Amino acid sequence: MKPQKMIRIAMRSIARTKMRSMLTMLGIIIGVGAVICMVAIGQGAQSRIEQSILDLGVNMVVITPGASNSGGVRGGAGSLNRLQIADAEKLARESMLLSTVTPVIMTGGRIRGGGGNWHAPLYGVDITFEEIRDWHVDSGQWFGQDDIRSSRKICLLGQTVATELFPDQDPIGQQIILRDVPFDVIGVLEAKGQTAGGDDQDDCVVAPYTTVQKRLAGRQFIAQILGSAWSPDDVAAAMEEASAIMRESHGLADWEDPDFTVRNQSDLADAATGTTEVMTMLLAAIAGISLLVGGIGIMNIMLVSVTERTREIGIRMAIGARPADVLMQFLVESIVLSLLGGIIGVGVGYGGSWLVAYFTGWPTAIAPTTVGIALGFSAAVGIFFGFWPARKAAGLDPITALRYE
Repeated sequence: MKPQKMIRIAMRSIARTKMRSMLTMLGIIIGVGAVICMVAIGQGAQSRIEQSILDLGVNMVVITPGASNSGGVRGGAGSLNRLQIADAEKLARESMLLSTVTPVIMTGGRIRGGGGNWHAPLYGVDITFEEIRDWHVDSGQWFGQDDIRSSRKICLLGQTVATELFPDQDPIGQQIILRDVPFDVIGVLEAKGQTAGGDDQDDCVVAPYTTVQKRLAGRQFIAQILGSAWSPDDVAAAMEEASAIMRESHGLADWEDPDFTVRNQSDLADAATGTTEVMTMLLAAIAGISLLVGGIGIMNIMLVSVTERTREIGIRMAIGARPADVLMQFLVESIVLSLLGGIIGVGVGYGGSWLVAYFTGWPTAIAPTTVGIALGFSAAVGIFFGFWPARKAAGLDPITALRYE
């Protein structure tokens, strides 16, 4: 029997029992829809994390304080801080693979200005911070090298701080008081949004590092040093070069443990995306259980169909149908039933993903491969769970089938 004819017979059989066929497909519809929706949520979260990491800076190399080791007890990362501005200056002067370098001095406190008060972190940085973090101004301008040398009391506000302090007016040209030190606002940074960890990147104030160190920080050591490699291919070599320069700056021998840590964004990206990939697979596996339940439903209904159509099978065999023809007829019917459920399930998955994104604001992303895998799996379910009923139908004795009432 030709495949086209088998498919037409299967469609007629499904159409004769519309309600039962729809209930049979329900498990496949829910399973495929759930798989697509769960994977879309997982892939959306992964893309959001990747974008958040990219927002932190391109080709960025981060140098942070190392771990202390006292009395045989090793402290955590950052417990030993010997980073200084001189280290950043040495890196900028001697590194061949870092295009730009900036020290980062972190402090903060209560900010007064405009119409209220606000608490926010303050970053003391060099002018190269704009390039390293790829963080440009939305309005106003960045400070210059003259401002760094003269330690001018000027700053740029993140979008959150600007909105909280100056909700109804332009912050440019206004003055804020940060821990009793007045700063003139010369710019507002463009919006960066939240990090993968949920921190608001726009809740900050940025000022010349010389000003922050002299007026507010009051300490010799700094929080971190940021650098940017010339290209992604140079990041690994730049990390090794930076480590060598830092060891020389701190007078460390080759056998001594470093009192600093050198990292890059790809390490963080690999860890974060690896976690989301595991979660996506877990969600898909959980949703895939409903596909198995749907397959069992198809098998049960097909067994009932074989029993109901025993006389029809006997007549077909009596007029020349071979057992292989009967087997293929019922197997094709099972596959068509699964594929129809899969196609409807794809629509349900797209709709569910859209509703999740609309009502929760979570990003979702549906890859064509996900749809293909879901449809392929639904067809496989039809083959696997339809084979036994089809084989049972093909194994019926024609005489016994004709006598069946």
